[in-house]
Parts: sequence; structure tokens; C-alpha cells
Amino acid sequence: MTTIEGLKKQTKQFGLHVIKITDAMPFKRSANVLGEQLLRSGTAVGAYYRAACRAHSRAEFVTKANLSIEEADKSLYWMEMLIEAGLIPVEKLASLVKEADEIVTVLTRAVDIARAGTIHTAALRDPGTRIR
Repeated sequence: MTTIEGLKKQTKQFGLHVIKITDAMPFKRSANVLGEQLLRSGTAVGAYYRAACRAHSRAEFVTKANLSIEEADKSLYWMEMLIEAGLIPVEKLASLVKEADEIVTVLTRAVDIARAGTIHTAALRDPGTRIR
């Protein structure tokens, strides 16, 4: 089970891992452009999730959590581009891809729960609330 606080930490760690990967990328124009996109989307995942945790309504939570899902999915896209362009070996990104997939899955479940109304709005801000 993933808690709200656990997901906050996981999305922050994801952003930090993205920073390390992009800092270690080769100095090529294409790597710089794709790396910049990955850096922006990868670090936005946690920022949007934190904002979602501060939501004042179920609708606001859903909107901001969906932005976090979108950024995680964009990160997956940029990692696919880096791999398929031959700029980073798949082995170096495998764990980061897995992490992004997991974040998308958990956040999608959290949005589904919030939309269904099976969780009280105040519980969305409680760090111990289980979301899976």
C-alpha cells in the first residue's frame, strides 16, 4: 500500500533521479534538447503531486493529480526518445522507466478513488491515507 506521504517522497526521488540522469548525458545538441524536456517533466511530477495534496476540493485534487500523471507520462516519452535515439542505453533508464510507470499507476488509482467519492476531501491531505 502506498500512502500520500510515501508518494510525495517517491515523486521527489523520481525528480532527483531525473536530475542525475540528465546531468550525466552526453554533450550533443539532441541530448541537450531531449534532456531539458525530461528534466522539466520529471521534476514537475512531484511539484504537481504536492500541489494536489494541498487541494481544497476533490475536483482540485483530481485536476492537479492529473497534471502530475501527465508529466510522468511525458517523462516516459522523453526517456523512450533518448533510448530510441541511441543517446542513453536502455539499461541506464530501466529503473527510472519502471518508477515512472509505477507513479502513473498509483496516481491514476488515486484519481479514480477521488472521482468515485470513496474518500473524503480532508483524507486527501492526510499523509497516512492509503491510496492503493
